[in-house]
Amino acid sequence: MDFALSEEQQAVFDMARDFGRAEIAPHARTWEAAGTIPRELWPKAARLGLGGILVAPDHGGAGLGRLDATLIFEALAMACPSVAAFLSIHNMCAGMIDRHGSAEMKARLLPGICAIDRVMSYCLTEPGSGSDAAALRTRAERGQGGWRLTGTKAFISGGGYSDGYIIVCRTGGEGPHGISAIVVEGGAKGLSFGALEDKMGWRAQPTRQVQMDGAEALPENLIGDEGQGFAYAMAALDGGRLNIAATALGGAQAALDRTITYMGERRAFGQRLDRFQALQFRLAGMETRLQAARVFLRQAAWKADCGAADATKHCAMAKMFVTDVAFDVANDCLQLHGGYGYLADYGIEKIVRDLRVHQILEGTNEIMHVIVARNLLEGRE
Repeated sequence: MDFALSEEQQAVFDMARDFGRAEIAPHARTWEAAGTIPRELWPKAARLGLGGILVAPDHGGAGLGRLDATLIFEALAMACPSVAAFLSIHNMCAGMIDRHGSAEMKARLLPGICAIDRVMSYCLTEPGSGSDAAALRTRAERGQGGWRLTGTKAFISGGGYSDGYIIVCRTGGEGPHGISAIVVEGGAKGLSFGALEDKMGWRAQPTRQVQMDGAEALPENLIGDEGQGFAYAMAALDGGRLNIAATALGGAQAALDRTITYMGERRAFGQRLDRFQALQFRLAGMETRLQAARVFLRQAAWKADCGAADATKHCAMAKMFVTDVAFDVANDCLQLHGGYGYLADYGIEKIVRDLRVHQILEGTNEIMHVIVARNLLEGRE
């Protein structure tokens, strides 16, 4: 069993880390204050293959796997978890189209998506259906000229910013088998957006409700088969959970790195903070937890790449474990900074705010427990 990254994988990680340091980290606080990510960033990311990480090269993608994606998003999140997570959502949409879309849809949409000329958002959650995603009410009716969608999606990263939206909606009866996935273009008639949400973290990402009042979509914008949208959405969430865990891990690693530096500079009671054994033990504990989370995450990503039968369970376990560990480590890093950790200048409080939502989205960590428990007890009456 080989736990080492290959030379290619290490190069991928280093590339993403260096890009984050040069193009994201110097601007992260400015973008957070502005509440948006400048469009000028995306062509730079696309030139490195970051717009279609999982997409086949035939359509402009990098053709990488789930493990590679976790390396990229961990590295990018060391610069800013919010920006890295936004890009991960775009990639989840790209992967969903590449995996399930028709040949015509792939040829029409994926080149622009991979070039990040077309930024994508994923729309599953509704005001009345969060964890119970199969209870969604947004409906699409097939008309003479295409689809007409009516309903509201909530907490949408990129709402009003993105160029396209994958809408998970109801085209049939109740339950998961009545659900499909349809791409709605950003300028579609009948599409509008709510007010900008005022959030605790991820503030660089514009987040709004996506509102549809007979929003129009081409008939060929149905992804895959009608009635299979819920299955597609859940499959996409396996990868999404890995990516959200990876961005949490990268943010926590950045917090720990900053804390180690700070403790080598800050003095109290006549010596540097890193000379106190009690505080050394705190550092050792955080490093151990992050390394355990990293191994767990990469094993789950490997299982997803292999198509292992228990991949969904491992993706759920990794998501809940890694995001819990990452938030706790970041919060502990803030504590070790004392009052300075509460100041924006030191960068720790932003990481804490950003990482809190990782325990909620892509399925709350409570729902991850449900998935794992159901898997363990499957077949029992």
